[in-house]
Amino acid sequence: MRYICAPMQGVTGHVWRRVLTRHFDAPDAWYTPFLSPTQDRVFTPRELREVEAQADKGVIPQLIGHNPEDMLWAIRSLADMGYTEVNLNLGCPSGTMVSKKKGAGLLNQPDLLNALLDGVFAGSPIAISLKTRLGMESPEEFPALLELYNQYPASLLILHPRVRRQQYKGLPDAELWAYAKANSRLPLCYNGNLFDRESVSAFASANPDTDMVMLGRGAAANPKLFAELKGSTPLTKEELLPFLDSLWEAYISLLGQERQVLMRMKEHWAYLGQAFSDNRRPLKKLMKASDAVGYRAALAELMDSCPLRNPAGYLPPEEL
Repeated sequence: MRYICAPMQGVTGHVWRRVLTRHFDAPDAWYTPFLSPTQDRVFTPRELREVEAQADKGVIPQLIGHNPEDMLWAIRSLADMGYTEVNLNLGCPSGTMVSKKKGAGLLNQPDLLNALLDGVFAGSPIAISLKTRLGMESPEEFPALLELYNQYPASLLILHPRVRRQQYKGLPDAELWAYAKANSRLPLCYNGNLFDRESVSAFASANPDTDMVMLGRGAAANPKLFAELKGSTPLTKEELLPFLDSLWEAYISLLGQERQVLMRMKEHWAYLGQAFSDNRRPLKKLMKASDAVGYRAALAELMDSCPLRNPAGYLPPEEL
């Protein structure tokens, strides 16, 4: 089984990837949080930090948009940096992206989607993979979408078997995942509700014909998850603390301002907190901390009083 790290805005960026690699085993590949090419034909400083000097580190840039010319400019620029593959985001459920007809907002726009796929596959000098959902509103949209994707030479189809309307709620649709396996002409990767070693093992047993899975929220909650999936021992607090210290220092080096670093760390703790049992009070203090002193005091209380769940990992909100 190959393990791929999902792109998560504000969480799985270049700082987190670098620190995770220093402390734990890396996944087989990482997808960057999306880059959004525009007619200005320039990468923002944030986007450049995601992709510069990353082409030989198992990193695959993800692009979001609907204009084929803008996307081809980005693809060619990334090819010049040494990348051999990009991923097109056709699944982001964010209201901002959907309103701009990007991500999942393309799934009910057949003309735009066709034009995008025609353009990028005709002009790209490197491989293109696709990440998609089942549709915008109804799972019944998926067969037509899959038939469309089957017309293109995508290197991989990553399927998150929910519709956009669900966001990340409810269970992924197992029946339509089975339909995809039976009808896709493209290699498949599964993404959705794989949060720890146990859930991955259960999925693998039920799907012995699937050799690639993508994990996001589980890895954000447990940075040792990829190592555990490769046979390592479960995460301990003694391993997590140095990781957190390195993450803080890396953000200090990048951002300089303590307040900005604190905001970044809180984005991580929205997931990391779920790796702990009985976390409500100290986690609330941590998320309300206004400076490094308050943050470290709340972190010490959480570490002292809250056990790591076994297995450590993310719990969907409906299960908390």
